[in-house]
Amino acid sequence: MTDAAGLAAFAALLADRTRAAMCLALLDGRAWTAGELAAHAGVARSTATEHLDRLIGGGLLTEARQGRHRYVRLADPGVATLLEDITARLEPAVSPPRGLRAATADAALRRGRTCYDHLAGRLGVAVTDALTGAGMLDRANGFAVTASGLSWLTDSLGVPPDQLRPGRRPLARDCLDWTERRPHLGGLAGARVCETFLSRQWLTRIGSGRAVRLTVAGRAALHDLLGLADLD
Repeated sequence: MTDAAGLAAFAALLADRTRAAMCLALLDGRAWTAGELAAHAGVARSTATEHLDRLIGGGLLTEARQGRHRYVRLADPGVATLLEDITARLEPAVSPPRGLRAATADAALRRGRTCYDHLAGRLGVAVTDALTGAGMLDRANGFAVTASGLSWLTDSLGVPPDQLRPGRRPLARDCLDWTERRPHLGGLAGARVCETFLSRQWLTRIGSGRAVRLTVAGRAALHDLLGLADLD
């Protein structure tokens, strides 16, 4: 009964539209101020503060203060995985976006986005499939980076080997993509791929949200590194 009560209390943290909107916004992997989240959720700052206190107290978010500003972000990658998995199961019931602006934003998210710190959407799934086809990712029994995959990460992408040592977080894990209904690469390897693509400006963010798009240099790089072409 204690576990049941705890689970119910934890689930209640997301059983509010404002808190859910805040958590989904934070899936972009960045820290937001309380004021930014209040504006995003369409509530007063005092109301946002109450919701953030609950989310922080429940372990979903963590905070840091800098001067007068309070910054919050998801507590850890596991929270991002939980949110993405839940969203994937709810997606069929979501109504289609209304209006041109909403439809454009939805299309951008489906093409490519960050799922906390790794790639998702059609782009994330395409990269995952290409890595699998090239023998760099073994999906026979879950997700595992092969020896050639490790070499690709360190040699082709220049990721330091010490940044690929699994600890509490696995090197690779499957993350169910809520738009594609297929897995994309998560874990440390997924994070390092996304980090490298952004730092080399192969990807650029669209506005202040989670959506990303390939640059001209990115298209050329993915064609050369993974044989990917015709990415919309």
